Amino acid sequence: MVKNIKGSIPHVLLMLYLLAILFPFLFVIFSSFKQDNNEIALNPFGLPSTWVFNNYVEAWVNAKIGTYFWNSMYISVLSSVGTIVLGAMFAFAITRMRHRKWSMLLYSLILAGMLIPNNALMLPIYLLVRKLGILDTHLALIIPYVANAIPFTIIILAAFMRSLPGEIEEAAVMDGLRAPGIFARIVIPLTVPAIVTVFIVNFLGNWNEFLLANYFLSTDKLRTLPVGMVQFRDQYQMNYAQMSAGIVYSVVPVVVIYAILQEKIIEGVTAGSVKG
Repeated sequence: MVKNIKGSIPHVLLMLYLLAILFPFLFVIFSSFKQDNNEIALNPFGLPSTWVFNNYVEAWVNAKIGTYFWNSMYISVLSSVGTIVLGAMFAFAITRMRHRKWSMLLYSLILAGMLIPNNALMLPIYLLVRKLGILDTHLALIIPYVANAIPFTIIILAAFMRSLPGEIEEAAVMDGLRAPGIFARIVIPLTVPAIVTVFIVNFLGNWNEFLLANYFLSTDKLRTLPVGMVQFRDQYQMNYAQMSAGIVYSVVPVVVIYAILQEKIIEGVTAGSVKG
């Protein structure tokens, strides 16, 4: 009896943890279908008396959530892809270099880049972006996003590439493949689980980033979703029903991407930790 109780404790804790995660999400979903702020205040945790689907239409069109949504999607995807392209090439180079000392030096410099707080780089990045003449353009976000995610990307991909069997590449060399062919036709396909993991992490960071997007973009049609949500106000008061609909819009892409790629994410997290 005591053993059964002890065995059920982890399951109970996991259920409580699951409820703690789902409860705010369900609250936002139910609120997004309610009529107005009064209904949310009087019945905050109950089902809507009338399911108002028009909140999503109003949020998408009138509150410009659609514009902000596609701006965030475009910037996040492009930045994540650019980071993976550059990070994968660099990771392949430092893991296949003949001179181990130079490889370790470059790897150490990459690690050192992760020690610098992002907030400390805010002013230098702003001055650089202004000098390049790309302030108030999407490039003002894409370039810093790529640069900021490069160290993490290289560390994860390099660890995964080191775990790949060397015999595969030796066989490719015997078949006449050079370094670019080995990288594109052998290493990249085998590194897909780690690439997917890195893509998701970088995408989430770019999708939720607020500080740079708030200061570097002043034109309304260029703003991203986190900044647009802050601007989500009507003339007199906050419309919490439509704001909840906007929050749902911001969460759905992340949930969908994770649901589709979750197996690759788990495989990428675990596979690189085992040699061979």
